[in-house]
Amino acid sequence: MLNVRLIPRLDIKGPNLVKGIHLEGLRVLGKPEVFAKYYYENGADELFFQDTVASLYDRNSLQSIITKTAKEIFIPLTVGGGLRTIEDINNALRSGADKVAINTAAVKNPEFVRQAATKFGSSTIVVALEVIKERDGNYYVFTDNGREYSGLEAISWAKQVEELGAGEIVITSVDKEGTGEGFDIDLINKIASNVNIPVIAHGGAKDSLDVVKAVKEGKADAVAVASILHYAAMKHIEDSNEDYQIEGNTSFMASGKTPKHILPTDLIRLREGLITAKIPTRK
Repeated sequence: MLNVRLIPRLDIKGPNLVKGIHLEGLRVLGKPEVFAKYYYENGADELFFQDTVASLYDRNSLQSIITKTAKEIFIPLTVGGGLRTIEDINNALRSGADKVAINTAAVKNPEFVRQAATKFGSSTIVVALEVIKERDGNYYVFTDNGREYSGLEAISWAKQVEELGAGEIVITSVDKEGTGEGFDIDLINKIASNVNIPVIAHGGAKDSLDVVKAVKEGKADAVAVASILHYAAMKHIEDSNEDYQIEGNTSFMASGKTPKHILPTDLIRLREGLITAKIPTRK
């Protein structure tokens, strides 16, 4: 088994870092480039940037943030949200991204995955699966930040995007995302057991034990985490008094509170948890 990667995920709305529950109710936490630098200095393996409303508003606005981040951070950067064309991907890579994550465009046109992988290489293309468990017990793929039902069964879709040339898959359980209820281990395991490309688990971590379970029981190759890192980082990052009013609810940030369902931690402790569980990771 290769080293398991710890990947802070930064959800972006406009110029701000945000966080919600079930991908909704987004609260402003700060500026993404400041958090990104903090995570880089504290040992992140990679960073994942996601524009949360790009597909909804038919836009792609992360380039300026990525350009600023890439000047000071020297670990792989993955960018997702609103990437609809080969030109969009090319622009993201030229801005400083190392990989791109696509969801809506892939669902609408699966051949886009093949075209992108052929043009830029499979290692550059990550397909994002936003997944909800339906009443029939099956998992289905959604788009537009978990808002739009695609009709695609998640395991079958994961196998298809691998065949189309995707180099990685990132799975977000919309049911678990932001709740602190733990990862959907069954979902992660089913997909990881049916594909031969790396699977990144995202959505639901309450603490470091959940991260260990995602790897040991879910068989994830990497874990993308947000809430448990962001709420800890907020206590160490100084507010630069920038204007946060554009695109976001800032009342939670001003309160200084931590959600009761989250046990904040940092990358050092997360990595120590993996090492204690004898999971290979970068020391």
